[in-house]
Amino acid sequence: MKPLAEIAEILCGINDPKTMDQLLRELFTGGELATLELRWRLLKDLFDGTPQRKIAETHRISLCKITRGSKVLKKRGSVVRRLLEAARGEPHEHDPLDKHLPPP
Repeated sequence: MKPLAEIAEILCGINDPKTMDQLLRELFTGGELATLELRWRLLKDLFDGTPQRKIAETHRISLCKITRGSKVLKKRGSVVRRLLEAARGEPHEHDPLDKHLPPP
């Protein structure tokens, strides 16, 4: 099994947020976690409709980082988009092959 697939399988088996938090803190450095948190914040800002230039100014990051996030959200079948929609209780196009995301 490839390392990323193995990590994904392990993450899928963790149902407790505290355990997941501890694992992430053990796997990643503080800087890596800060980068991950920033990526999540900018994805949420984009999803909320915040203009890219405002996000760049607020988080003091380049437009290139934001453009990548924008492309992820526009991509058909984006897991990130479906997770953000589910967190808001919004309906989304459900992929019947994905058993881990909430149905529409």
